[in-house]
Amino acid sequence: MANNRELAGKQYRHELKYIISEGEHKLLATRIKACLKQDYHASINGGEYFIRSLYFDDPFDSALWEKASGVGSRDKFRIRIYNLSDSAIKLERKHKEGQYIKKDSVSISRKDCEEIVRGKFECLKSIDNPFAMQFYGIFVSNHLRPKVLVDYIREPYVFPAEDVRVTFDKNIRTAMRCTDLFNPNVVTYPVWDLCNCMVLEVKFNESLPLYVQELLTLGASQRTAASKYVFCRQYEF
Repeated sequence: MANNRELAGKQYRHELKYIISEGEHKLLATRIKACLKQDYHASINGGEYFIRSLYFDDPFDSALWEKASGVGSRDKFRIRIYNLSDSAIKLERKHKEGQYIKKDSVSISRKDCEEIVRGKFECLKSIDNPFAMQFYGIFVSNHLRPKVLVDYIREPYVFPAEDVRVTFDKNIRTAMRCTDLFNPNVVTYPVWDLCNCMVLEVKFNESLPLYVQELLTLGASQRTAASKYVFCRQYEF
């Protein structure tokens, strides 16, 4: 595997994930709000915003099973929107390489989005983005198709040193096999039945500053390979 410097040059970042309770969130959020800034989009939306992602997979559900099996090098593809608006639509690939992650994205129009959801990928050829043709080849050769809608509320904070980003992803819900990305009336289901849990994610470049580490003291909580995609497909099997 490449060393940290090489990975950083390719825009790879660390990503830590924890499943935390509502009580832990209240404690951590109180500390973090006093010390870190919220990102721009959250600050103009009352401190949080709604995210909906439509995940894609191949006919063998390779992305799902690779994640469940702990495969070290893997990709996930999704279309992501914010607050159910079509003003910013992103087609994204999240690549995992051991403990590092890298995200590549292509901005697409509402029309292109609808084409891709229908399995029509030719529109990617005309997009002026270095990843668009890569995505086209991968989607066509692997027969990627939409699998599940994932909804949640994100509360994000940022810290300039090491480009730290701390997010609380709350009320995670699944629409299972529905692909109606912009429909506000889609029926969704919580991924946890008996507890009001959420996912804490911490992303940074080379090392997590001690200042942020101290803010994020979690006591008994343990780092986990939390995947919203896997959580939201668990009811299908």
